[in-house]
Amino acid sequence: METFVKEIADDLGKIREQKPLVHHITNFVVMNETANMTLCLGALPVMAHAREEVEEMVGFAGALVLNIGTLTPELIESMIIAGKKANELGVPAILDPVGAGATILRTDAVKSLLKDVNMAVIRGNSAEIGILAGVGGEIKGVEAIGKNDRIVEAAQSLAKSQGCVVSVTGAEDIITDGERTAFVRNGDAMMATITGTGCMSTTITAGFAAVQNDYFKAATGALVAFGIAGEKAAASTRGKPGSFHALLYDAVYALDSDAIIKEANLQIELPV
Repeated sequence: METFVKEIADDLGKIREQKPLVHHITNFVVMNETANMTLCLGALPVMAHAREEVEEMVGFAGALVLNIGTLTPELIESMIIAGKKANELGVPAILDPVGAGATILRTDAVKSLLKDVNMAVIRGNSAEIGILAGVGGEIKGVEAIGKNDRIVEAAQSLAKSQGCVVSVTGAEDIITDGERTAFVRNGDAMMATITGTGCMSTTITAGFAAVQNDYFKAATGALVAFGIAGEKAAASTRGKPGSFHALLYDAVYALDSDAIIKEANLQIELPV
């Protein structure tokens, strides 16, 4: 475990040294937040959505984020074009299936993306992942409602069927490639009081995936780092969401390798 955590810390250093470009085709609600969070992590953001330029932009990128939060048919087309180019170039594609299962458009869009693009990581909440895995989940708008008692099994099943890593964020984060499964217990309940922390975690996952080609390690490292930052921000806010929002950026920006090594709260289960 010490070696694994040390590698997470090293990957944070690589992000800040290499400053990979993270290409987002993403949610208009949180576009500014995810751009700022990418910068605070140490990577570089670009939000390029037009189908006429996405292939070219992917060519410069270290990772691609596909986030369906504010979906249109035009964006679906751009995502598929960009995703196929990312696969061709070996650029990891990170899917955030925001609200999958809430409407036919969203569900069909995710099905199309998974059919046409090989994802490195799918990062969602328990309802989104449960729905994609075929075990169900309750979603209202884009928010998961209630607890899915089968989420570990669902995530492992989806990871195996898609040949990728599945990352489930919640009170306890779950990351699996279908064989290895990590449980990340860093984070704070304040992270659920502001818009966009799920999308931010996807962005941070992309940053780690740009420097770490074991995407299980990348996705796990991202949620450890973001969770520790959430704890540090929450400790200073006294339950005030507005203050927490600003301090979360500061905490990610100030995060260092020592904090990851000392404060990672992580369990990994390997296949028997």
